[in-house]
Amino acid sequence: MPVSAQDLDGEVQKQMPSLMNIYKDLHANPELSFMEVRSAGILAAEARKLGFEVTEKVGGTGVVAVLKNGAGPVVLVRADMDGLPVVEQTGLPGASKVRVTTKEGVETGVMHACGHDTHMTAWVGVARLMAANKDKWSGTLVMIGQPAEERGAGARMMLADGLYTRFPRPQYAIAFHDAAGFPAGMIGYTPGYALANVDSVDILVKGLGGHGAYPQATKDPIVLASRIVTSLQTLVSREISPLDSAVVTVGSFHAGAKHNIIPDEARLQLTVRSYTDEVRAKLLDGIARIAKGEAIAAGIPEDRMPVVTVEKDEFTPAMFNTVDFTNEMAGFLKTRFGEKRVMQLPPVMGGEDFSRFSREENKDIKSLIIWVGGVPQAEFDAAKKEGRTLPSLHSPFWAPDAPVVISTATEALTAMAMKLMPKG
Repeated sequence: MPVSAQDLDGEVQKQMPSLMNIYKDLHANPELSFMEVRSAGILAAEARKLGFEVTEKVGGTGVVAVLKNGAGPVVLVRADMDGLPVVEQTGLPGASKVRVTTKEGVETGVMHACGHDTHMTAWVGVARLMAANKDKWSGTLVMIGQPAEERGAGARMMLADGLYTRFPRPQYAIAFHDAAGFPAGMIGYTPGYALANVDSVDILVKGLGGHGAYPQATKDPIVLASRIVTSLQTLVSREISPLDSAVVTVGSFHAGAKHNIIPDEARLQLTVRSYTDEVRAKLLDGIARIAKGEAIAAGIPEDRMPVVTVEKDEFTPAMFNTVDFTNEMAGFLKTRFGEKRVMQLPPVMGGEDFSRFSREENKDIKSLIIWVGGVPQAEFDAAKKEGRTLPSLHSPFWAPDAPVVISTATEALTAMAMKLMPKG
């Protein structure tokens, strides 16, 4: 590695004991979407100590920390803060024991099962290194702690609260996400579409209830909803080109309360995923058409047609990594970490609302989210040898190699930010 890379790696390692204390605190005290008050306070306090101009409660619990360091580009670095309603089952020391009651009234455990604790900790690491090395870069650094990524709402809320009017508007936006599919310390990148459009769709299927012994006197919504479920499968298999990616998954089917009663209603919940706006529109239009068409075929009257609702507030647009920018940064990371440690990955159908910071009215902003592998090397090797499946993100068993993830991400994001804001 160049001397500068060696120096940066050394500075990261000096910070690691302190950063791991922050990580352990964040991991043991996760907070759900819209509730990230304590986590936001930790990020804000760390940034203030470093001389950042810090604003809290942006878009709810969001944090914006600005460090101006002369003329030059504006670079945005983002970390998401929310945990998931998952009971941790890793069995590790420091595992989360937090339990809360959600806004929907459900009591649940809470866990950083998606690794946002590593994201926040690396965010602190980047802030420290950038503040300590102001003689090596010139420009404006905007660091944001984003709420409610798991609900697909936090980025939208921060933008709506004036992120790009109250604070410097970036030319570049960068972030990372830990990965559960490859060894800790490896870096992955995907030019172009990297993560999917994500829509949540509810279908209320109406029928005419009655006694299960006399079905001829009813319009059974369970049978109708079942037909809708099976017909929906043809959207991807027969209406979308095999060369386009699409997913329509029915994740919830609720109806009835007793063996011998045909209910009045059935409820379906869907996750719908795509990359392009055109495929997304075909899927959503097709869902509405199939629901109505099956109801007509079942003899449901016009005033009892299914009600299809697309949850607009939780829509996540597809993550598009600016192609030339991504390839440039990938080449740069390869020079720092080595060719074997940085690899191009295919896109996935997960969602990530970091996309909003560059994809809506802000398409002139160059954007990149990288993956940093989190699977401990020994565990990865053992699983491969034994042919067993590793825990995924959102699993109660997900336990990344936090020191490696945090140190790798801290160095990678800091190095990219410095390259984008060279000293004149």
